[in-house]
Amino acid sequence: MFISYDEFRANLAAVRAQIDGACRAAGRDAGTVSLLPVTKNHPPEAARYAVRAGIPAVGENRVQEARDKQLAAQEPELRWELIGHLQSNKARLAASIFQRIQSVDNARLATLLDRAAAERGAVLAVLLQVNAGNDPAKFGCDLSDAPRLLEHVLTCRHLQLDGLMAIAPLSDAPSVADETFANLRELRDRLASSFKVPLSELSMGMSGDLESAIKAGSTQVRVGTALFGARERSI
Repeated sequence: MFISYDEFRANLAAVRAQIDGACRAAGRDAGTVSLLPVTKNHPPEAARYAVRAGIPAVGENRVQEARDKQLAAQEPELRWELIGHLQSNKARLAASIFQRIQSVDNARLATLLDRAAAERGAVLAVLLQVNAGNDPAKFGCDLSDAPRLLEHVLTCRHLQLDGLMAIAPLSDAPSVADETFANLRELRDRLASSFKVPLSELSMGMSGDLESAIKAGSTQVRVGTALFGARERSI
């Protein structure tokens, strides 16, 4: 059975307290870090809870699941962000479902998304996913390839480049997340300076490592289980 709204509100308060504490420790204003609830493998009620709590967007990992959930949730004001790997053959559908795609990791995918957005007469917001932890188990472009990918995305007239995204490798050593997030922040600073673009969004950090991410400069943390409880099987 899925959690009640009251349980969600209690979880949300705890997560926000964790974010606030991490911001204080980092000497940052808590208003500079947004929370993206991850509704993957949770029922449509999860999206409805987010809207009811005044949260403007949710994150999903799979295109088909997100489409089904959107239809069921019936929350037209809610923004949907894709945070999972996107296969090229689903780019056109993804461009019609999501308001932002955080997992752009190659030029071909960027071109397909640009074309799909153009067909809709729209501009699609994107983030570049970077494998900032050099983890063979993670998707994302290599740190060394990011400048070329960014340069290509900037030529895509129907893409709006908001910033960068990364996922830290699974590790019991806190230094691994620290290094990953520092790598992404340093890359963002270099790219913003070189290409004269703001790249204001740094989407990095989840429940287990958001303190490290916020210390490194994260502007958005992605949290699922801590808000909604254990995941159900995919819808």
